[in-house]
Amino acid sequence: MRQETARPDTFFNDENSNPHRHASFDDILAQRLSRRQVMAVAGAAAATVATGAATPALAAPPAGAARAGSTGPAPLQRLGFAAVGKSKADAVLVPPGYQVQVLYALGDPLFADVPAFRNDGTDTQFERRAGDHHDGMEYFGLSRRGQPDPMSSQRALLVVNHEATTDEKLTSFFLHADGGKAALPRPAAEVDKEIAIHGVSVVEIQRHGQRWQTIVGSPFNRRLTPETPMAISGPARGSRWMVTKYSVDGTRCRGTLNNCGTGKTPWGTFVTGEENWFGYFTRRADDDDARNDAREVVALNRYGRKAGAASRHGWETAGEADRYRRFDCSKTGSSADGSDDYRHEINTFGWIVEMDPYNPSAPVVKRTALGRCAHENAVFAPVKAGEPVVVYMGDDARNEYIYKFVSSAPWDPADAQAADRIAVGSKYLDHGTLYVARFDADGRGEWVELSLRNPAVAGYDKFRFESQADVVVHARIAGDAVKATRMDRPEWGGIHPRNGEVYFTLTNNSNRRVEPAKGAELAPDAANPRVYVDMKGDKKQEGNPNGHIVRLREDGGAASTRFVWDVYLFGAQADADRGLINLSGLTDDNDFSSPDGLWFSPYSGICWIQTDDGAYTDVTNCMMLAALPGRVGDGERRTLRYRKADGSEFTVTTYVGRAGEVKRFLVGPPGCEITGIAESPDGRALFVNIQHPGENTRMADVNDPSKYESQWPAKAGYGPGQRPRSATVVITRTDGGRIGT
Repeated sequence: MRQETARPDTFFNDENSNPHRHASFDDILAQRLSRRQVMAVAGAAAATVATGAATPALAAPPAGAARAGSTGPAPLQRLGFAAVGKSKADAVLVPPGYQVQVLYALGDPLFADVPAFRNDGTDTQFERRAGDHHDGMEYFGLSRRGQPDPMSSQRALLVVNHEATTDEKLTSFFLHADGGKAALPRPAAEVDKEIAIHGVSVVEIQRHGQRWQTIVGSPFNRRLTPETPMAISGPARGSRWMVTKYSVDGTRCRGTLNNCGTGKTPWGTFVTGEENWFGYFTRRADDDDARNDAREVVALNRYGRKAGAASRHGWETAGEADRYRRFDCSKTGSSADGSDDYRHEINTFGWIVEMDPYNPSAPVVKRTALGRCAHENAVFAPVKAGEPVVVYMGDDARNEYIYKFVSSAPWDPADAQAADRIAVGSKYLDHGTLYVARFDADGRGEWVELSLRNPAVAGYDKFRFESQADVVVHARIAGDAVKATRMDRPEWGGIHPRNGEVYFTLTNNSNRRVEPAKGAELAPDAANPRVYVDMKGDKKQEGNPNGHIVRLREDGGAASTRFVWDVYLFGAQADADRGLINLSGLTDDNDFSSPDGLWFSPYSGICWIQTDDGAYTDVTNCMMLAALPGRVGDGERRTLRYRKADGSEFTVTTYVGRAGEVKRFLVGPPGCEITGIAESPDGRALFVNIQHPGENTRMADVNDPSKYESQWPAKAGYGPGQRPRSATVVITRTDGGRIGT
């Protein structure tokens, strides 16, 4: 949805691998949907407000829940800044009284022996530099002596995801002097750079007055790339699905890809979600026949790799070395188990990956018990002694699901100070129960267990599940089996630090139709209620182009299997129909489209919302907003009425929360996504990532800066050259005060 033109990353971030028309709402929607003959033009729509409570009554939160996980002073009651206007400027705009510093950009050296970045396409050694497409990010405080100190606001490790790279056809053209070779086979020298800019950075940062700086050569600095050795843990470890030529026993793998959202564990480690990894792999046209394994074919199709699928970059063509050939996930060997080829390599991606940023020698581990999908982030509920550790996750693709993992082991507060943090991760993240969400039409919901204990999984007739390894490797198919709710691209999750409620952004979904007619199209439902047309010039944008944010409150604690929910905010243009589209009553100070990143400040309680949009970019660049939400059930119940082609009426009842105070805080440069956010513990520095500015630049114009869509951050005075670069910025108040107040 980001792009206006059919570039590779358009499809890469709009995966459409769930065409199933299972009736996840057929039974429950019967409670709410009516079809009555009316005299009207097909396609017309209106909305009414029903009387009654916005959500059903539920057990009161446990004592103390209102302050669960909170730190610092009482939460803000008002946002203390003037809203930023919409903008198409090639700059990062923030409110008066705030300032922006570029801190860490693509190509910046991490080590003293790496040459300064030239930004002309001749740079190398990217495995020792900042990667590209900065995404999710976490802050890990350091004491003056270099020990973990979660309350340090002077010295820290910033851990940054590097999701992808800017391309038009195959090549990451800004990385190469002439734009690179946009044909197969790809040159190894180009591919080596492109592989290296993916992954994760750990970089030490220090504060000096109002300024921050990266510490080049810090012993903590490092990169994870798609070639970093990693361990496989949990149910999939050693299973048939993990066997490759690299690891014939299925216990190890290489690297991490398309790292999107992040998370911080209660024991002080970093987790990263592998999102749109499927597109890096090619699969030969005759591979279905070569495999002769119906389960493998079903799984590959469900995860976006049909026979004949081309890879995004063509890395598999760069040479005979298996570091390139691994990106061909076809069956090319003669073994029965896949130990002589890379037919299962694709299964080693799609996981939550854990690392210890404080210990470069600690292993990096893929935690398979949390399920395999297009992971965005992993958000941990506040822990309580003697209760399980709970993790929430979204699968970022159209029609996909929201998941929850509940550990078998109860939380022991002593583990927050453990020396071997990765061992603690094994304790809590390798054994537990994986659930998927079902949002019912009456404003309630259920977490449905994904295991062989569930007859719907054990007896699924479209895929034979024989073990928990089968379930976690194919979590999407298990979700299909239990008829989970198909959502409008679930992305970042966040937990309100004062009341423990869980929020998820649903970025958009072009599949929604009043009358689904083909493939993956599906009707609106209570949790995904909108279907409309949004015009962008002469382009018709159908479905739910602007996205929304859903939230839920667990019934009796985070490990509960029941919840209530409502929709906190609907993205929309300010002047859109308030009866059907702009249901949250957005104004020029806060209208937005395609919410993606979402994070709550533990200090101020502000909910920060970031956009990754293509629907509204004719009006404004992507942005970040600040919000002060209330709680589930603080709004009203509404019924949306749609007209079908035959004149009958189709209605959907949903639950619209009260928006509260919402203001636009930041607008980025053209072509960018705003993503990733972290805060110093004193609330005085906010770190934000500006991803892929200028990404709609044509590859043919790579050496003509006057034709770049953006020249940021060079235009802001940062670094050489004019090629746009993804970068981390740090935002502070000019008076040194706390952000948002």
